[in-house]
Amino acid sequence: MTARPVTAALGLALAMLAPLALTACNKAAQPIEQGMVADPDEWPSWGRTPGETHYSPLDEINTDTVGSLKLAWHYDLEPGYTASTPLMAEGKVFLTSGHSHIRALDAVTGRQLWEYDAGTRDRATSALQMSWGNKGIAYDAGPDHQGRVFLVTTDGYVIALDAGTGKEVWKTYDYPDQAPRNSNGAPRVFGGKVIVGFGGADISPARGFVTAYDEKTGKRVWRFFTTPGEEVSPVNQKAEAVMRKTWPSGWTNPDGSRRGGGGTAWNAFSYDPELNMIYLGVGNGFPYNQNLRSPGGGDNLFLASIVAVDADTGAYKWHYQVCPGEQWDCTATTDMSLATLKIDGKDRKVLMQAPKNGFFYVIDRATGAFISAEKIARVSWADHIDKKTGRPVENPGIRYAGKPGMFELWPGPTGAHSWMPQAYSPQTGLVYIPVLEMGALIGDGGAGGGEISKGMGVTLIPEVELPGGHKSFLRAWNPATQTLAWEVELPGTWPGGVMASGGGLVFEGQMDGKFVARHAGTGKELWSFRTESPIVGAPITYRMNGKQYVTVITGAGGQGAGMQSLGNAAFRTDYRLPRRVLTFALDGKDSIPPFAYEEPTPPQDPAFKPDLARAQAGAMLFGSRACIVCHGWNAVGGGAAPDLRYSPIITDAATFRQVVKQGGLKMNGMPPFPEISDSDLETIRFYLRARAKAAPAEKQALLDKAKAAAASTARPQDFTGKWAIVIQTPVGPQKAVMDLAVNGNVVTGKVSAEQGTVAVAGAVKDGRAKFQGKASMPMPITVSYDVTVKAGRMTGENANGPFGTFPLTGARP
Repeated sequence: MTARPVTAALGLALAMLAPLALTACNKAAQPIEQGMVADPDEWPSWGRTPGETHYSPLDEINTDTVGSLKLAWHYDLEPGYTASTPLMAEGKVFLTSGHSHIRALDAVTGRQLWEYDAGTRDRATSALQMSWGNKGIAYDAGPDHQGRVFLVTTDGYVIALDAGTGKEVWKTYDYPDQAPRNSNGAPRVFGGKVIVGFGGADISPARGFVTAYDEKTGKRVWRFFTTPGEEVSPVNQKAEAVMRKTWPSGWTNPDGSRRGGGGTAWNAFSYDPELNMIYLGVGNGFPYNQNLRSPGGGDNLFLASIVAVDADTGAYKWHYQVCPGEQWDCTATTDMSLATLKIDGKDRKVLMQAPKNGFFYVIDRATGAFISAEKIARVSWADHIDKKTGRPVENPGIRYAGKPGMFELWPGPTGAHSWMPQAYSPQTGLVYIPVLEMGALIGDGGAGGGEISKGMGVTLIPEVELPGGHKSFLRAWNPATQTLAWEVELPGTWPGGVMASGGGLVFEGQMDGKFVARHAGTGKELWSFRTESPIVGAPITYRMNGKQYVTVITGAGGQGAGMQSLGNAAFRTDYRLPRRVLTFALDGKDSIPPFAYEEPTPPQDPAFKPDLARAQAGAMLFGSRACIVCHGWNAVGGGAAPDLRYSPIITDAATFRQVVKQGGLKMNGMPPFPEISDSDLETIRFYLRARAKAAPAEKQALLDKAKAAAASTARPQDFTGKWAIVIQTPVGPQKAVMDLAVNGNVVTGKVSAEQGTVAVAGAVKDGRAKFQGKASMPMPITVSYDVTVKAGRMTGENANGPFGTFPLTGARP
């Protein structure tokens, strides 16, 4: 992909180029905090240092030498979750895969030194405790210089391991009750304390909290609650007072059960040792619908907020909320990078975040005062952030509660920036952000309303076809001027995490399997390495015996709620693809053995008979029973778990029941769902069999679409007349009759199916006919067609508004 510099007025262009000009003279564009470049040989934490910049000052591998980068060693991993960031300390590379399977590898050779399995799959009692895997771990030498590796399992255990042997040092349990929770973010070690959070606010109003444990003993030091409740410790009194007044109607039902909550902090934490503050990135509320969560309105603190607490006690210091009264799955759980920026001639100690809501924020990290915010992606929920109040100016009508229909929401619930790490380089003064352009449809849940999660209170279609959507970018952002320096459009819709280095480079993996190094100042690709698998986790760099290395882990994963699978369908995201630890150096001599990929084929299923109504019912169950979380939207696998359209298990009822209800593959990472009734189970299986039947046609359509870049030779008159067409929808093939008339290049006509008739109009250009019409299903949508004709056969695609684009074939009746 080609980097696109931003063109603008001369003054703005000079402002953006100034950091790059300074870099060319070997002078950093922005002040370099000493903590940012400390211990350059190691990468001991998720963001390398407590400031979470994902930046290393190492420069042996640089813009001049990166072309000589070669593979130094590799380590093969088993199938499972690998979208994680490794660590390096003590001459060892530490990593987690699957459900807390920890390994230590020799940093020079890749030889395994020890491994540890936390036993999550043995213990887990719910599907949530086995969903996804761990995104990272932590390391600290500690005050006694006894190096330890820290992990938090998806079912809530916080564990310290001896870094030299992998033996348990201590182990404690983080969850206070049986509310549904999941811990998959990386813990941190700040000021002698292990900081852990958890997720679960998409399915439960359980009260969010963050806990600090003594790194030496495992004893709890403090716990900070992120939403109000009955348990109030002396150190939490100030925070509780701040929160309670923003929930004017309370948070409980008349029977005392919890009505509203959430605010889980599952991913992002930063630390300023000089200020002695730890920063917490807090998530969304539950229910999403604020009318259900907090009927009296209010900002509902500390949902979607950055909160600063005292590192020693956990006492509240300040907060900044990015989405007051959030109701769109808005979170502040993305990286919070700490830096010193020269703004208006003054050095400001700042916190920088690009949360899900589409804005990039610069905040004073000592006081929480708002400095600036601008859009980094398409945003429809707010017009801008008020410079005086720091609050968003919402667009009219964006609050859906009590209103009919659905609303177009940008960014969608996946966010303009998800959990994949951003990086900041003081050399260029730029922040490198993996950005998603993806809209969604959202509306009031109402009775029976299309909820992905029970009680959410909204109807939500997160994976939709909207103009300008299904794209991803690496965007280089100048936080001092709040302007875009350059951008690169990336393959697919799920961009990898980013690392920046003192060599003037930015490293990032891609969905197409390329691992790329770009010029940090321009975005120009300088080096790449082709792997067999997508790369989502962020890379790291370290130095051993005077030599610099770069390490990354391959493998797809990390897409929440099954989203982002359709936008990546054109790429190989197969769960079976090799997952590896890859390490590079300038004189690397390693190589990877050839991998013969066997294209998957659907299982033979001669007894299957289409039933559209039953397939549609199965599609609803597949979504509402959480199957999409791992197996993908429309059952299109995104690499986090097997693509069930190609699984032989779906053709045998007994085997399917054993796996899904009885936990036959629990030790492989597939949780049991005993609560699903036998009839619902068979309906889900029927839907998957229908999807398997449609898979070959959908795959062929992707290939045909790729070939369609060359202009067709079809003439306007070739489209005239009646066509018997078949549209391959997610619930099975649907037949229709297309009747077209062509006058010159103008196309008019109608398309008739069982559901009704749509009048269409359009034109023929470059051998393709493109036309559209209006339908209601159940809301008004645009139905469009893009087809060509060759040898009496029609091929193309049909787009049903936000519900998807499907392959189409046709012939004369």
